[in-house]
Amino acid sequence: MFAPELLDHFQNPRNAGEVAQPDVSVQRENPVCGDVLRLTLRREADCIAEIRFLAQGCVAAVACASALTELTQRKSFSEARLLQRDDIVRAVGGLPPESNHASALAIETLRSALEQLQ
Repeated sequence: MFAPELLDHFQNPRNAGEVAQPDVSVQRENPVCGDVLRLTLRREADCIAEIRFLAQGCVAAVACASALTELTQRKSFSEARLLQRDDIVRAVGGLPPESNHASALAIETLRSALEQLQ
């Protein structure tokens, strides 16, 4: 059973879509389950000015991507680098063990995007 917060992020995803003229575009896939997450973001100085996602996968993958964008929007790159899987899990009200891969995919994709900004 999913937490109400997770279901809300799935049913009402925040920041879904793509950033127009992004500074970074990254796509990662979980080869085990097939979930795919694409992040696009625009920077302003040392901050994430705008971040959006496209996800193809399970309920948890969409919810974690939505929560990730809320947690990183308007954050400095150094603040975004400190984000951990547990932060995303808390933001969606918890994940069942079989869905932990969703938070891992979100963090891995974010880290790939941040690496491109250096």
